[in-house]
Amino acid sequence: MWDSSTQRAMVANSTPLVDPFGRAISYLRVSVTDRCDLRCVYCMSEDMAFLPKRDLLTLEELDQLCSVFVRRGVRKLRITGGEPLVRRNIMSLFQGLSRHLASGALDELTLTTNGSQLARYAAELAGCGVKRVNVSLDTRDPAKFHQITRWGDLSKVMEGLDAAQEAGLHVKLNAVALKGVNEDEIESLMEWAHGRGMDLTLIEVMPLGEIETQRVDQFLPLSQVRARLLDRYTLDDLSERSGGPARYVRVRETGGKLGFITPLSHNFCESCNRVRLTCTGQLFMCLGQEDVADLRTPLREGSPDRLDRAIDDAIARKPKGHDFIIDRRHNRPAVARHMSMTGG
Repeated sequence: MWDSSTQRAMVANSTPLVDPFGRAISYLRVSVTDRCDLRCVYCMSEDMAFLPKRDLLTLEELDQLCSVFVRRGVRKLRITGGEPLVRRNIMSLFQGLSRHLASGALDELTLTTNGSQLARYAAELAGCGVKRVNVSLDTRDPAKFHQITRWGDLSKVMEGLDAAQEAGLHVKLNAVALKGVNEDEIESLMEWAHGRGMDLTLIEVMPLGEIETQRVDQFLPLSQVRARLLDRYTLDDLSERSGGPARYVRVRETGGKLGFITPLSHNFCESCNRVRLTCTGQLFMCLGQEDVADLRTPLREGSPDRLDRAIDDAIARKPKGHDFIIDRRHNRPAVARHMSMTGG
């Protein structure tokens, strides 16, 4: 832990973070590990090479960096991975960060998870002030779930959803729309989720990282999905924003909320208020760009001024938007790193 004089020095600069386009940065997504207990076909290669543990920030260092961003105006922290709940002693990070909820400096502490470990941690997460979680779930078919995740057990996720709702956590499901895989399940998944009081967000597959399958074959435009839904449902556009990229509708027939995240068919960057911190202390200003800032070095040097300057310089380089595209000619990802390295 930094000594008391260093901590006092860190309090000095509380200037809000504003990018070159006037967008206040109030949302930090933090990847605590690149490891995952699943190998979803659109996210990872089956034979992934993970970072050596020595390269990762400690949980204490992650707390310190998160706290700097809270001091600089971040009001929402989302813990991601890989799968965040496989990180050893991860609950100590949630327990530490909960102090910012108690002080009022932070509005929300939440996480995105594949749900496999949620039954074990749901009650403890609620005790740390977590109010809602995002759970990735692309299908309710056990065989198809195993196929998509390569070795996942759907029953564990279902147990996690039950535990989360029993603990009072609001659950939002995230489903990646995959052509020829789960496109015929979208209506039934939505009705099931809404019937349990869970929101659902559909996501277009994103071209990050080399994988065995071809994303041009996976890509399903959500404009097509929405047009199909309109044949059976009434979708009322909502003006609300969650601080993320989704655009929401209320499905009149179910009463539930449905989101669309469309990085390819409709750019969502105009109101982006997010930056992403990796488990190695690298700050990405945009998920779809390679520009990165090293925060680990000034953090470990114990230099509050250098750390603040590194953050300021990074935010000054935040681009207006991403450059996602499915490269049909060469079958290349738009960005070489896997989603698990940056955090979903």
